[in-house]
Amino acid sequence: MIRHQIVIQNKLGLHTRAAAKLVDTAKHYASRIELMYGDRIVDCKSIMGVITLGAQKDNIVDLMVSGEDEDEALEAINKLVNAKFGED
Repeated sequence: MIRHQIVIQNKLGLHTRAAAKLVDTAKHYASRIELMYGDRIVDCKSIMGVITLGAQKDNIVDLMVSGEDEDEALEAINKLVNAKFGED
């Protein structure tokens, strides 16, 4: 299992469009992919889970990835987050 902190960088945080992009990216991988913010842990393959996490700009969230393609999944999600979900 890989645990990695990421900073939500886009202006609106994990709103619907950004969450949809995250979920779409996560669904390409067999690994279990979760986000933890505060005391909540959500499945990155669940749009409702990601949206209801409530992570805003500059919040630090823990990304937890476990499975056969965890390295590739982590890299893809990091790339998406660092690109501000293609918004800015």
